[in-house]
Amino acid sequence: MEYPLEIRDVEPETNQAMMKLFIGERGGFVRVGPKGYVLTQGFRDIAAEIYNIEVRPSDVYVVTYARSGTTWTQELVWLVANNLDYETAKSVMLTDRFPFIECTMMFHPKFVAELEERLKDDEVKLKQLGAFSQSIVRKVAAAPSPRFIKTHLPLSLLSPKVLDAKVVYVARDPRDAAVSFYYLCRSSRNMGFDGDFKTFWHYFINDLHYWTPFFEHLKEAWEKRHHPNLLFLFYEDLKKDLSHEVLRVCKFLGKQYTDDQIAVLCDHLDIKNFKYNASVNNEIWKELGLMFPKEEFIRKGKTGGWRDYFDEEMIAQADKWMKENLRDTDLRFPHLQ
Repeated sequence: MEYPLEIRDVEPETNQAMMKLFIGERGGFVRVGPKGYVLTQGFRDIAAEIYNIEVRPSDVYVVTYARSGTTWTQELVWLVANNLDYETAKSVMLTDRFPFIECTMMFHPKFVAELEERLKDDEVKLKQLGAFSQSIVRKVAAAPSPRFIKTHLPLSLLSPKVLDAKVVYVARDPRDAAVSFYYLCRSSRNMGFDGDFKTFWHYFINDLHYWTPFFEHLKEAWEKRHHPNLLFLFYEDLKKDLSHEVLRVCKFLGKQYTDDQIAVLCDHLDIKNFKYNASVNNEIWKELGLMFPKEEFIRKGKTGGWRDYFDEEMIAQADKWMKENLRDTDLRFPHLQ
């Protein structure tokens, strides 16, 4: 089946401005579908494969806008679904247990070639790099069941049958998500944001970032929140009462555990431990040159931290932007209700 959604280039002047800021992106940006989701040119190569992938009832997707507690939720979901198998969780990287299906769009061939040149004398690292830069979609398509799939794509860019599988969607206050995403974009060489946070925020609220528009992304999932195969979570609820949200995930995935088992899982997921969990914190990115050495993939894992980064003008912008985008929906972040 051909890809049914329009993929069009971002306007030339805008594209040039974005590439001057996102210096790691070599190919430029496109808008996809009627809502104009912003992705890289590399998405053209995988769009149809993702849209047409066979969905299995045993599949479990974690879908989020970037930096909304994705990694945290992946580890939670994988452990709940796999009978709390901490040994495998410790020994197998989360990126292997729970592949990021559109990952290759973040690796332009020119960028990959630069990394390969730097790693040319290390066969092991070259092979590890290939695991990120070669088609994740085909790897997922060929994988045995049950499959666990991570994506930042909105539901409308996934298979129309995606809700034949289980989908866990996580939403986070966009102000906190933006701060966290700023640090990731600044620290990751393949995005390489070269600007201050105020500039980043301006582009974010004007739908000129990867996977934006932010609120359209959330609202697509919110509209499906009553579907039996979609569980809608808020990052803020996970932070406030993790054990309660873990029980919701258990029920959604048809699993039952004792109070003691839930307590152990919550301790495993506590930021004080999670931050130093080698299988989830992507230290390999630093080894391969994908991330600058002093940066962290897992940061503070807090709510409300945006207040340390917003001046009065940005606070007013955020209030107006959020009110405008929440006007036509009953979607509300827990702390704003």
